[in-house]
Amino acid sequence: MPNPRGPRAAALTATAVLLAALMAGCGDESPGSGNLTAQKLDWTDCPAPSVSEGGGTAPSPLPDGGTWQCATMKAPLDWSRPRGDTIGIALIRARAAGPGQRIGSLIFNFGGPGGSGVSTLPSFAQDYAPLRTRYDLVSFDPRGVGRSAGVRCESDAQLDRYFQQDATPDDAAERATFLKNTEQFNAACEKNSARVLPHVRTTDAARDMDLMRQVLGDARLHYFGISYGTELGGVYAHLFPGHVGRAVLDAVVDPTQTPEQSSLGQAKGFQLAMDNFAHDCVTKSKCPIGTTAQDVENRVAALLKNLDAKPIPGIFPRLLTQTAATNGIAQALYSKDLWGPLTEALEQAYAGDGRILMLLSDAMNGRTENGEYSNLTAANVAINCSDEKQRYDTAYVQRKLPEFRAASPLFGDFLAWGMLSCADWPVPGAADHPDVSAPGSAPILVVGNTGDPATPYEGARKMVEALGRGVGVELTYKGQGHGAYNSGDKCVQSAVNGYLLDGRVPAAGTVCA
Repeated sequence: MPNPRGPRAAALTATAVLLAALMAGCGDESPGSGNLTAQKLDWTDCPAPSVSEGGGTAPSPLPDGGTWQCATMKAPLDWSRPRGDTIGIALIRARAAGPGQRIGSLIFNFGGPGGSGVSTLPSFAQDYAPLRTRYDLVSFDPRGVGRSAGVRCESDAQLDRYFQQDATPDDAAERATFLKNTEQFNAACEKNSARVLPHVRTTDAARDMDLMRQVLGDARLHYFGISYGTELGGVYAHLFPGHVGRAVLDAVVDPTQTPEQSSLGQAKGFQLAMDNFAHDCVTKSKCPIGTTAQDVENRVAALLKNLDAKPIPGIFPRLLTQTAATNGIAQALYSKDLWGPLTEALEQAYAGDGRILMLLSDAMNGRTENGEYSNLTAANVAINCSDEKQRYDTAYVQRKLPEFRAASPLFGDFLAWGMLSCADWPVPGAADHPDVSAPGSAPILVVGNTGDPATPYEGARKMVEALGRGVGVELTYKGQGHGAYNSGDKCVQSAVNGYLLDGRVPAAGTVCA
C-alpha cells in the first residue's frame, strides 16, 4: 500500500475498525525450559485490546451468550534454541457452538504482516459464523505483533511527524530527508526491540503455529490465511506438509516475487482498483467528483499534486499532506464498501476539508482517535525486513521510477520509494522470496480475486504452482476489494465452507462471478 513503509500485503484490521466508525490476557516474556508442547493454556475472558493491538473495548459476548477467551502460549524466543528463553504468544478463541461434530481449531491470520489477530477476529466473527458450527475459531498476535513480544520503534509523537513527511521526494534535499527519516525509524526499532528483531521471520511464526496446533490438541493444522496470512500458510505447508489439515488461502500473496516485483504489482493493483472506483462512480445517476472516469482520476491527480505544494486542514492540528491523502485513498480501495465514503472524502477535500481522507489514512497507519498507534507499522517493517534479503537504495529507486509511474500514475511513486523501508535494517534478510513448496500436503484451497488491489489476482496462480502438483486448488472470484470470502459472495462462501466443514474440495479452476 502507498504508505512510507511500503507494506507488502495489508491487514484487514484497519478496514474492519474503519467500517464500524464510518458506517455508524496475554502475557509478558518469561524464561522457560522443558517440553512446551505439553503446556496447558489458561483461558480467561478477554480484556480490552492493548494499545499495541489497536486499543478499543473488550470483545462483545458471542450471539449464543458465550464469551471470547484469551490465553498466552509460551514459545521459544529463538527456535534454534528451543529450550532457551521464551516469549508469550497471545491467543483468542470462540468455542465451537455446534450443531455439527467439532473438527478441531481453525486458526486465522488476517494479514499485515503486523495485524493483531486478537483484536481482528471478533470484528469479523459474524462473517465466519458458519465455520464455528464445527470449529473453535482461533487467532493470535504473531511474534513481534501486539502482545506477542511486540516490536517497538518510534513514539506516537514521532510517528505523527513521520507520517506527515513527503514520501515522494522530488529533489536531492527531499531524498536525503526521506532516507534519513527511514534510517532513524529503523534505528529506533533496533534501540527499543533489539532482543526480538532477529526472531520475527515468517518461518518463526510458522513454527509457532505448529506448536499452537499441538498445544490446542489437533493432529493437523486447520487454517484460514488472508493476505500476508497466505504467505504464512504457504511457509507452514513447506515446513510441515504432513501436518496440514484443511487450509484456505484468500487474497493471495505471490510467493515467487521479490519486494520490487511485489511493489510494482501493487501499483498495478491499486491503479486497477482506482479505475474501477472511478468507472463505478460515473455510472451512477450523479457522480460529484467527475463527469467521466478519466475526469475523476485527473482530478485526484491534481489534488495530490496540489497537496504536495500546499496541504489542507485535516484532523486538527494535523494537515492533510499528499502522503496522507494517498494513504487514505488507498485504504478506501481495499473494500468496495468504502467507495461511498471515498467519494465523500474527495468531494470534501476539493472544498478544502481533509478530515475524512485523514481518518482513512490514520486507519492505514494504525492510529486511534486519541493519537495512539498500534505497533502495526513497526511489526510490518520488522517482519518484512527480516524475511527479505533485498536492500534497495535511492539510486536504484530513481532508475525504477518510470516503470512504476507507467504502472500507476497515482500510486507508482509512493510504492517505488517504499522500497527503501529496509535501508540500514539491523538484521539481515532471510531469502529472495519465501519457499512454499509442499509436496505431500493435503489440498490447500487458494482463492484469488480479480479486482484485488493489494494482492493482485495473478498471485493465486503463482501460489498454486509453487505449492506443487496436487496441493494447490485454485478458485477465482470476479469481484472487487481485498479478499473474496469477506465479500459475502455466496458462491465463494459455499465453496470454502464446503471444504472446511465437509472436506469437499472444489474442482480446480472454479469461477465465482
